[in-house]
Amino acid sequence: MSFNVTETAVGNVIEVQLSGKLTKEAYHEFVPFTEEKIKEHGKIRLLVVLHDFHGWDAGAMWEDIKFDLHHFRDIERLAIVGESRWEKGMASFCRPFTTANVKYFEKEQLNEARQWITSED
Repeated sequence: MSFNVTETAVGNVIEVQLSGKLTKEAYHEFVPFTEEKIKEHGKIRLLVVLHDFHGWDAGAMWEDIKFDLHHFRDIERLAIVGESRWEKGMASFCRPFTTANVKYFEKEQLNEARQWITSED
C-alpha cells in the first residue's frame, strides 16, 4: 500500500495518491490532516489519484464509512483520477455519501482534474 497526502497551493485542496490496497492505518494519517483542513477552511476539495489500486481491506472500509458519514457536507468537490472501469464506477458509488460535486477523470486527464478541483465554476 502506498498512500500519500499532499496539501496543494490552494489551501482547501488536498491531493491523495493511492496504490495497492487501502488499509485502516492509512486513515490514521488521512483523517487528522483532513479534519484540520476542514477546521481551517470550512469546506475542502479532494483530488484522489489512483494508480494500481486494489480497493480497501475491511478495516479501511469501516473507517471510510465513518469518515463519509461524519463529513457528509464538508467536501465541496471530489475528483477521482483512475485507470480502470471499476474506479470510474466509484465516482457514481460515492455520490449518495456526500454532498460534493463528484467527477471522474482518466489518468491521462490528471492536469484537467487539477484544474477542475481548483476552479470556481
